Amino acid sequence: MQQMARNGNTRQKVALRARVVLLSADGVSTGEIMRQLGTTTPTITRWRNRYETGGIRGLLQDRSRPGRKRRIEEAKIREVVERTLREKPPEATHWSTRRLAAVVGLSPASIQRIWKAHGLKPHRVRTFKLSRDPRFVEKLQDIVGLYLNPPEHALVLSVDEKSQIQALDRTQPGLPLKPGRAGTMTHDYKRNGTTTLFAALNILDGKVIGQCLSRHRHQEFLRFLRTINSQTDEGLDLHLIVDNYGTHTHPKVTAWLARHPRFHLHFTPTSASWLNLVERWFREITDKRIRRGAFKNVDALVQAITDYVEATNAAPKPFVWTASVETILSKVNRANEALETLH
Repeated sequence: MQQMARNGNTRQKVALRARVVLLSADGVSTGEIMRQLGTTTPTITRWRNRYETGGIRGLLQDRSRPGRKRRIEEAKIREVVERTLREKPPEATHWSTRRLAAVVGLSPASIQRIWKAHGLKPHRVRTFKLSRDPRFVEKLQDIVGLYLNPPEHALVLSVDEKSQIQALDRTQPGLPLKPGRAGTMTHDYKRNGTTTLFAALNILDGKVIGQCLSRHRHQEFLRFLRTINSQTDEGLDLHLIVDNYGTHTHPKVTAWLARHPRFHLHFTPTSASWLNLVERWFREITDKRIRRGAFKNVDALVQAITDYVEATNAAPKPFVWTASVETILSKVNRANEALETLH
């Protein structure tokens, strides 16, 4: 007890409690303890009693205290939640804390706490698109089967085009990143032409076959198919996952595929580009190399894309598909049911 009272590492409130007990054990009066320690009679009485019932452990532990009483009535909380879910302000598309606070007679901070407690975020919205393809399930099973159980002696390539990539140059040079300040770039830009990136992502090892072409027609798609043909082992079958863009089914493309039977095209359902893994890689190159870049001409843009493809292939990391057909269908069914209840 004396060590607790004298040790400089002891919490001050615990040291005070120990001194109260020690002085009481020495027969010091309550008034004298109050004078020496600068405390009150209820505090002295409390910690004497706590020591008698709980010993030293009783001095170390604080008893739980009831939380602050709720100041907002339950009916008012329900009103806030219902207005947030069921109504919209007449002059806006969604509520803000200040706008709703003025309507219900609470503070913006109270509105924020109620929203947080109920998981409400009216300022945010998520986009979606449900496929209405009549062969959705069939195509889904086909593509997910390629991801989860790829065929032997074959390559599965996720293929798509990122069209109309603009070579944008800023009108003024930006300032570099420095401690305490983000890098800067002007909001306006100069357009210096466009290119289209054709890409085939190998789902097994994460390597990418990439090619930049000036346009986005069946002629360019055929040229890219020839590139894939020349850069892959001719003894392997090639399963290409593609979307429903018209160039992929052009008669000349169909004729070329007939002459190259090792190519097999698998089409994603309409409005289901998320099934194509190369879209994930497109997001990577957009975020890391294109969006914040400055390109004085198309050649500079193409070189930047080529460098990124080479860097990807130098240390490839495959994107691993984990969702089963059953999991996807259950989510789609829940989404359809939710939409049907609104109409």
